[in-house]
Amino acid sequence: MSSNIAQALEAQEAQRMLGGFPDTAGRPSEGGLEEPVIEFVHVTKVFHLYKSDQRRFLGALNQERKRKGAHTHQLVGTKKKGGYMGSIKANSDLSFQIYRGEAVAFFGSNGAGKSTALKMVTGVAYPTSGEVIVRGRVSALLELTTGFDKHLTGRENINMRGQILGLTRQEIQALEERVIDFAELDLYIDQPLRTYSSGMRARLGFAFAVSIDLDILVVDETLSVGDKRFRKKCIQRIREIMLDEDVTVLFVTHATETAKEFCTRGIVLDKGTKVFDGPINKAIHYYNRYL
Repeated sequence: MSSNIAQALEAQEAQRMLGGFPDTAGRPSEGGLEEPVIEFVHVTKVFHLYKSDQRRFLGALNQERKRKGAHTHQLVGTKKKGGYMGSIKANSDLSFQIYRGEAVAFFGSNGAGKSTALKMVTGVAYPTSGEVIVRGRVSALLELTTGFDKHLTGRENINMRGQILGLTRQEIQALEERVIDFAELDLYIDQPLRTYSSGMRARLGFAFAVSIDLDILVVDETLSVGDKRFRKKCIQRIREIMLDEDVTVLFVTHATETAKEFCTRGIVLDKGTKVFDGPINKAIHYYNRYL
């Protein structure tokens, strides 16, 4: 028996012994009536790679590749004629349910597909196949400046983002006050974003993300915003949100101790595939031992 097969069998046995249940893990609902706020149903995400942005655009329009059935593989090693380099399967047949108030940590090595999965929750990316169902307003601390217009002022961007979320005028006014207070941009709030430093744009993005009334919060632990004092303020705000029992939290992390502090459940990904889903302590044990 090869070492790879032996390792796979050992991992499957550990999954069974630790009590992880890939398709049923999650908070039990009363009488089975509670509806999950997030559902992944056999979700696969494939990224197609091209030599240039121009080739990528042409590839999106060209249906010839689909008809010929381009080969999909985990790692790209050869260049192909016409600018098409190949494809990467970032997520493969992911299925899970997450309920209101759960705090779930996503573990995995770099490139395991954690961020891609959560980008599909936020609507930044879409599945190649399968279905992603999200019930509730999502706020993401992933790519903080996404959705801002550099020609608008900070205040105008807050207003625009609020309208996109479908907020009323009164809700936008209240949101504006909270964002401005948290971001600490002073007079710059009425200057165009093109005059902001990258740190100032990140401050505005973070302040907006943690100031809206949200149902689901997506957090990437690698997030870095501003100086030491402001980062401390950001971390404290994240902690406050994560302790709110009505907010569902998805936490991408390598820091097992931090995950243990806030999360009750862990999902472990490896090469785009879910390999463990269960209680946080058992998920950490699996992650530390097998990945």
